[in-house]
Amino acid sequence: MRYEEVAGGPYGDAAGGPYVEVAGVPYEEVADVPYVETAGVPYEKATGPLPTASHAPNGTAAGPLPFVAVPGMLCDADLWRDVRFPEGHEVRHVPLRRTDIGALADDVLAAVAGRFVLVGLSLGAIVSFEVLRRAPGRVAGLCVMATNAHAPRPEQYAAWRAMDDRIAAGRFTDVVEETLPGMFPGRNPTPWAARRYRAMAHRVGATAARAQLAAQATRTDAVEVLRTVGCPTVVLAGARDALCPPAFHHAIADPVPGARLTVLPDAGHLLPWQRPEEVTAALHALATPTTTTTTP
Repeated sequence: MRYEEVAGGPYGDAAGGPYVEVAGVPYEEVADVPYVETAGVPYEKATGPLPTASHAPNGTAAGPLPFVAVPGMLCDADLWRDVRFPEGHEVRHVPLRRTDIGALADDVLAAVAGRFVLVGLSLGAIVSFEVLRRAPGRVAGLCVMATNAHAPRPEQYAAWRAMDDRIAAGRFTDVVEETLPGMFPGRNPTPWAARRYRAMAHRVGATAARAQLAAQATRTDAVEVLRTVGCPTVVLAGARDALCPPAFHHAIADPVPGARLTVLPDAGHLLPWQRPEEVTAALHALATPTTTTTTP
């Protein structure tokens, strides 16, 4: 495993340029359909390249590896808006709307045929661990960030029940406001970043939020699964992530042969917003020119 810390100061919360449209459809409306990123450019990796993901098995159609992106709780496809996925690779966004981690993993596996690169943040990374448990051969590359591979703690179960009770009582906005500070380094987002988070959480909505809380409670420890990972793997952590600190990510990277762990200074939980350039570089490191179009 390779450890590295990216030098530099905080990345502005308002990073990124104009919001793009995909085939004339606003980005917010394409959360359940694939799109092809066309603006990405390769990034040099100062510490050397990772091995690329496996090629297609003999006898199967080949093309650029699709990426499957799975967001965190109260997040949607806007989480990845500032990230440039590798050029020419289809990107499929999988929303979190089911009450069980296993069912969410099945949604990921149904999103594309054959092999793919899997990208997950927070709850999305936890779903990714379950995908690896169920179908390790389908995952040609893995990038997880801002997450925890261990089973829930008793205080987490209690907190999730309390949040669900508040949402059931019509206090979803209160839950959004309670979760907002922990998404950002120092619990101090800029006004623009706070507005952006609120808008995203309210697009996700109360019904999906309750499903996500229920799914959290079905998590299991994934460390043993990580010992069996055989694909190129990148783990990203925010040095100032109050929810999932760097120690959680050492516990994820340590069991994975050849995994690269990068700790991003002055970054919190929403790494694709706070350090999009580094997330982009990690995804380019996992890109490979071929993939299957049918299930191996």
